[in-house]
Amino acid sequence: MSASTNPPVAASFETPADRERRRGLRTMKGVALGALVFMAVLFAFSFAFQQEVPGLAYLRAAAEGGMVGALADWFAVTALFRHPLGIPIPHTAIIPSRKDEIGRTLGEFVETEFLRGDVVRAKLEQTAISARLGEWLSVPAHADRVAAEASVMASSVLRALSDDDVRDVIEELAREHLIVPEWGPPLGEWLGRIIDAGAHRGAVDLAADTIAAWLAANHAAFSGLVSQRLPSWLPSVAQRLVDDTVYNEAVKFVAAVQADPHHAARVAIDGYLTRLADNLQHDPVTIGRFEDAKLAVFDSPRVRELAAEAWTTAKTGLLRSLADPESGLRRRAAEALTEVGGRLATDAALQRRVDTWVTDAAVFLVDRYRHDIASIITDTVERWDPAETTEKIELMVGRDLQYIRLNGTIVGALAGLAIFAIAHALLG
Repeated sequence: MSASTNPPVAASFETPADRERRRGLRTMKGVALGALVFMAVLFAFSFAFQQEVPGLAYLRAAAEGGMVGALADWFAVTALFRHPLGIPIPHTAIIPSRKDEIGRTLGEFVETEFLRGDVVRAKLEQTAISARLGEWLSVPAHADRVAAEASVMASSVLRALSDDDVRDVIEELAREHLIVPEWGPPLGEWLGRIIDAGAHRGAVDLAADTIAAWLAANHAAFSGLVSQRLPSWLPSVAQRLVDDTVYNEAVKFVAAVQADPHHAARVAIDGYLTRLADNLQHDPVTIGRFEDAKLAVFDSPRVRELAAEAWTTAKTGLLRSLADPESGLRRRAAEALTEVGGRLATDAALQRRVDTWVTDAAVFLVDRYRHDIASIITDTVERWDPAETTEKIELMVGRDLQYIRLNGTIVGALAGLAIFAIAHALLG
């Protein structure tokens, strides 16, 4: 994204470290300027008195060379960041005028030299990623921290999801997997397998036991069950006898079903279930009735209501568990992370598998997206304001560059002295 489509933005806010760098830069600028002034004073003094004291000519030559070196290096350092003395001399103010080119060059350098598959693979293969991660995760406090951070992210995702969209998805899934497919044939096949295996007999036993227990606990429920339908002129003793007879026959019938594995009732149930399983698979009328009953249960309003209730319940429960550090979900997550960390720290085979997977994934991502990753540098530098970018870079490296000015002063002085001494010695 070029600067032409977006207004420049500040490189960053000034930090305490920037303020400290600014003080250091200002101090070194003062030192370098002081060295230039000192050379100028020496030059003026030696130039004025060299006729009376010939030896001062050497001092004058050293001071003259020092001034030249100081001024030349001041020009070179200043030209990096701005026009010297505000004069638009060509090839000065290099950083602000070529900011975008510098950003592109830096992005290309990072892309070609750092974001290469072989470089990333070599570095990762030298790093025991899984072992270090395992040692770190095996500490319960670290596992709790990861679980807490994951809970925060998961809660944010849950709150960001649109309830209506989630309900629509659940409704579509329910319709696709519950309503549209036919239930009859697969249910009939499943029921047939249960009958063939005799697995239904346990359910029949349970039903018989349940009925027997109910009968034993609810004798009074049979009072008047039959007798109230008899003629009123019958004696009450006869009426009670009829009710007791019905109750006793029911108890005997259930007891016989419990005791006899081949009881006629059991045979009838087996036959009914066998016919039902076959009809659910092959009888269009039975299949149609079953599908109609299914549609009546899962009609559209009920499906949407079910989806809304399911999502609301699940979301509320998850948010509550994620927010509570003592919830079972958080505790199990932390325990699982600790266990995974312990395995990663001790299982060499697992370490190799994880390291290989991480390395291959990283190399794939770098090879596929390295241009996009490097473009972050280019795009970011292009969006920076030139003046603030220049100031930021000068704060970073300007103090060291002032040493160039100071060194130029000293080297210039020594060079001037050496040149004058050699010329004086050779030419007189």
